[in-house]
Order: sequence, then C-alpha cells, then structure tokens
Amino acid sequence: MIHTLTTNPAIDMNVTTNDGALVPDAVNRVGAADYSPNGKGLNVSFTLEHYGSPSCILGFFAGFTGDYIVEGARKVCPVEPVYVEGTTRITVLVRAGEVEYTMPGAGAPVPLEKQDEMLELVRALPDLTCLVVSGSLSPLMDGGFYDRLLDVLEERGAEFVLDVSSAHLKNLVGRGPLLIKPNDDELRDIFGLDVVDDASAVAALDEVVAAGAKSVLLTMGGKGAYFTDGEGVWRCGAARIEPFQTACAGDGTLGAFLSAWYDDRSNVEGALVRAMATGANVALCPGLGDFARVDELASRVSVERIR
Repeated sequence: MIHTLTTNPAIDMNVTTNDGALVPDAVNRVGAADYSPNGKGLNVSFTLEHYGSPSCILGFFAGFTGDYIVEGARKVCPVEPVYVEGTTRITVLVRAGEVEYTMPGAGAPVPLEKQDEMLELVRALPDLTCLVVSGSLSPLMDGGFYDRLLDVLEERGAEFVLDVSSAHLKNLVGRGPLLIKPNDDELRDIFGLDVVDDASAVAALDEVVAAGAKSVLLTMGGKGAYFTDGEGVWRCGAARIEPFQTACAGDGTLGAFLSAWYDDRSNVEGALVRAMATGANVALCPGLGDFARVDELASRVSVERIR
C-alpha cells in the first residue's frame, strides 16, 4: 500500500471577498468559508483513494485543529497519527477578484522524541510498499529527519516518492527516490536548472536522474509538465482553465499520476493525462474539489514523447 507522510498538515480555509480586491484599513467582507483537512500528503492520499488505490495517511497533529483533520480524513482513508503539543496550523486562502492570497501558519513544533515516534511507526507498518513524503517541515524539524526516515525505508525495502521544497532535496535524490515531483520554481531554486523549452527540459531531467532520482515529474502549472523514467522523456500540455485557486493542484496531480502509474510503469501517457486533468479540476475548486470534470478536462490534455 502507498502511505503518505505530511509533517506539517493544515486546515485550509478558502474564502472569496464580496467586493473584489482587498481594501487596506477597511472591513473586507467575505462569503461563506470552505474548510477542509489539508496537507500535501493528505491530498495525495485522498486522490489515490478517489481513483481506487488504497492509501494510508501518516502525519503529526496537534490540538482541536489536528483532531478536525484526523476525523475528516478518516472519512476517506485510514490515518495513523502522531500527536504533538500545540495546535495544527490553519492556512487562509483568500480569493480577491483576480488575485489569490495564501497565508499559511507556522505549524505545531515537533520535538525530537515525536520525530522518533514517527520513525518507529513507519518501521512497524505491516503493509508499507511506498511512502510519499510531501510538504514542509514543522518547526523544530530539519533535513536530518528526512535522512533518518530514508534509513528506515531502506531497512524496510520500501520505495519512496519526494515532493518537498526543502533545499535538502538536492542531497536526498542521491538516495534513489522512485520519483520526485518538483515544480519549475523548485527545480530552479534547489537544483539551479531552468526549463524554457524541450531541450532544456531534457537536459535538466537528465541531470536530476544522474544525481540519483529514478524518475522525475516536473510540473509547471498552466505550462504543462514533463516526465522522465530515466530513459524516455514526455511533454504534457495543460488544459486551459481560469483557476479558482492553485494551492492543492500539484498534490492532486501527483496522486492522480501515481494512481495510474505506480502499478503499471509502462502507462506513462495515461498517467500524465489523468494527472494533468486532475490538477486542472482541483484548480477550479476550493480545496481538493470533487473530481467532477476530470473526464472532460482529460480530452483537452495532449501528451507527446520527445525522446
């Protein structure tokens, strides 16, 4: 089973202003808020479950907000929580006219003993085949947690997928992840690689594979995506939409891709179409959305093997 780990989950509160742009030093009224259990790994698990791939959520949770997330997530799939002191963060996402504002909290601190508790939980999971590690680290955590986590996964013989924005990702690729999913900003900021056309994309993906990643899914929002399995390279166009929000789109993209590719590594084109259509559907909705338009959006997605 694919498990996901979110070290710094959140409740997402999506609101839209009644009168367009935010006005400084004034009361900016909003419509009804949409609250959803959130966190990058949670969204991957929710998407896997939607497509019929069983998944289990791991994460650190705190206080009444942590309870809300665990209770909501358990309506979709199993959750194995590690509880810490404090309060799990709330991320406020404000849509003001054509502008989107994202305001994440810092999150509940995770002390070393709780990090060790998570490692022991992972070590004891009876049905672990792959762990998707997503999102930012909580306060008191550093890149050393990733190193110790990958030690445990190597002991278990489990594959792992990395979707983290930490600069430490550049070192972690040397541990041989099954897949990493940077976006174009992360590829530039972490690896110093810019993608402006097919040639630069192929060169960049080859460099990341040479560093140790077995495959790479590079997402670029409305500009589409590239994928390599270490041999072939595919370019995938994006469905043209007017997004409502973009906060969860990459998570839906990753979960959808894994749901079609993890058990059939030859199904690259089908996985990319599902991934890009799902990401577009998520961007049209608050939170992760309802996946209602995936089939329609898939008809607008094109995939081409370029090597």
